[in-house]
Amino acid sequence: MAEFKEKYINPFTDYGFKRLFGEEPNKNLLLDFLNELLKKEEGTITNLTYLKNEKLEKLAVDKRAIFDLYCTNQKGENFIVELQKTKQKFFKDRTIYYSTFPIQEQAIKGSDWNFKLAKIYTIAILDFVFDEDKNQLNKFRYDVKLTEQETKKVFYDKLTFIYLEMPKFNKKVEELDTKFDKWLYVIKNLHKLDRIPENLRESIFLQLFNTAEISKFSREEYQNYEDSLKYYRDLKNSLETAREEKTIEIAKNGLKEGYPIEMISKMTGLSEQEIIELKDEL
Repeated sequence: MAEFKEKYINPFTDYGFKRLFGEEPNKNLLLDFLNELLKKEEGTITNLTYLKNEKLEKLAVDKRAIFDLYCTNQKGENFIVELQKTKQKFFKDRTIYYSTFPIQEQAIKGSDWNFKLAKIYTIAILDFVFDEDKNQLNKFRYDVKLTEQETKKVFYDKLTFIYLEMPKFNKKVEELDTKFDKWLYVIKNLHKLDRIPENLRESIFLQLFNTAEISKFSREEYQNYEDSLKYYRDLKNSLETAREEKTIEIAKNGLKEGYPIEMISKMTGLSEQEIIELKDEL
């Protein structure tokens, strides 16, 4: 097998995320992460059971709507955990749509059902920032519930949506104050590390690093990860290319309209020298 430059897998690949959080031998990794994420509201989750996505696909009109993980706890509450690699136009709509699947699945046929529902948590780990939130540089976690507009109090507490904008989480390893900080740091930086940091040498993270070490993969596991990583990189590259082309187009249009170079630089993020070179091409 060829050698990867990275020592550990990238959790933002499909294979990497499922290996760490979606396999029965590592279920305690997901359990620990959810307990840190939800402990103020949920208390301690003692057990999780993975549910098959196929159950929910049967309820979906759009068969392409498949999320990453779906599980339930000892109280029958449902958890949808999705890792979203790229910005999607109607992503919030999609998470709302996903939450309807467990609602429908809880319905009991017959006339005696009183419509009592168990809680549903939809958790989205995002490798991008929502456009409307980009100016809130220090806010990366969004907890959303149905609220009454005038009082701002929670009107219905059984539907919870949590969005984690990972690009905004910029703590260095020595700045990690809580275990939740550590989880976010590992998810964002795992593939960039070449060793286990001292303050992450807890049993749960040692298990994660051991699971994520590429050199321990079988040939088949290695190939599956390589395919998943290639798809992730190709997707990222195509998006970066599209953004760059759009930025250049905006800059050229600004030059044609006669806007000052300094203004165009602020609008696009391009340097003034780059804009001068574009002007020479016109």
